Amino acid sequence: MPVPIRRLFVALTLCCALLAGATACGSATDDATQDTAAVVAAATPSPSTSAERQKFAKTRFVANAGLAAGATYQWIVKPWKAGKFKKGASGRRFALIKAGLAGAFAYNRLKAATKNAKGDPTLAKAVAPLSAGIDSLKDLPSKLRKGDSTDATAGSFDDIINKVKDAGKSAGASVTDKVPSAGQLAGG
Repeated sequence: MPVPIRRLFVALTLCCALLAGATACGSATDDATQDTAAVVAAATPSPSTSAERQKFAKTRFVANAGLAAGATYQWIVKPWKAGKFKKGASGRRFALIKAGLAGAFAYNRLKAATKNAKGDPTLAKAVAPLSAGIDSLKDLPSKLRKGDSTDATAGSFDDIINKVKDAGKSAGASVTDKVPSAGQLAGG
C-alpha cells in the first residue's frame, strides 16, 4: 500500500522537529550560565568617562537627598511644628507611625546620597563630615514610632537634612525637597 507524499513529508518534518528539540534541551548548564552572564554584563550600562560618572553622581545625590528632605519635611517637621507629636494630640499615633516610616525612608535615601557623593570629588569633601550625623539617625525612626523624645528626634532629622542641603549647595548641587509618594515611602 503506497503512502502519499504529503503524509511522508509531515512525518519527516515532525521527526526532525522532535529531534532538534531533544538536542536543544541537553544538559549544558555551564554554557547556558556563561551565556546568560555575558548577556547581563553586556546589557549593564556604564558611563564611559569620569566626567559622566561625576555628573551622574551629582544627579543621583540631588535626587536621593531631595527625597529624604521632602519626606522629612512632610511627615516629620511639619507635624512636629504643628504639635501632632505631643501627648493627647489628635491623630498622634498615626502621625508617629508616618514619621517613623518617613524617618526610615530618609535614612535610607541619605545613605544612598552619601554613597553617590563619593563619585564626585567636590561632593565627597562636602558630605564626608556629615556621615557620622547620618549614621546617628539610624535608631531615630524607632524612637519616633514609639513616641520617645519626639522633639529632639524631629529636630535632629531637620538639622541633618539642612546640613546635607548646605553641603550640596556648597558643592554646586542644590537640593530641593521632593515629597515621595506613599508607595515610595512604604517601599523604602
